Amino acid sequence: MISLFKSGAGTAPPTINAKRVFLRIPGMDDHMDWAHLREQSRTFLTPWEPVWHPSDLTRASFKRRLKRYTQDIREDRGYSFFIFDKDTDSLLGGLSLTNVRRGVTQSCSVGYWMGAPHAGRGYMSEAVQAIIPFVFDGLKLHRVEAACLPENAASIRLLEKAGFEREGYAKQFLCINGRWQDHILFGLIRRTADKSAVANGNQKSDFPNESL
Repeated sequence: MISLFKSGAGTAPPTINAKRVFLRIPGMDDHMDWAHLREQSRTFLTPWEPVWHPSDLTRASFKRRLKRYTQDIREDRGYSFFIFDKDTDSLLGGLSLTNVRRGVTQSCSVGYWMGAPHAGRGYMSEAVQAIIPFVFDGLKLHRVEAACLPENAASIRLLEKAGFEREGYAKQFLCINGRWQDHILFGLIRRTADKSAVANGNQKSDFPNESL
């Protein structure tokens, strides 16, 4: 379920609620918790992400990151969220919608990370499923894509549970952990997502559906 207010392209995203987590855009007050969780999760995340520079966790770097997030939203290029525990308000991880494309494409890509202490508890699965109504009904996109390392079994299960379908295999697709690595390509389109929501008994989102 999506709360607070309806969102349109290029406007600040709403807070997005799932059963145990909520997603919101980050602010400077989140820096300390974010830097601590990222440092705490460095070994856990290294195999799945691009190489991070040591200065990336500084307050100055985080401020630049937020400025980039704001610019991305303003220009309708991307929407970045932090994921929090609804009971404790503690930071769990992050999720980003990037490479928003309009025109005849109407699509975006989704990426995510989970802090090591919170992995394996289903939090990210909730977050990914909760973001789908925002993609299709809030941003009025038709398609969302994801890419996953072939050995990342947990992420593959997560995407398939959310209704994503395998669409291909891209060789040396992204530079992860300092190496160009192959990825499995996934996609989810509005009609597929609608059918999956009905099958899973999910509640209707607060955004009105747009006929295709």
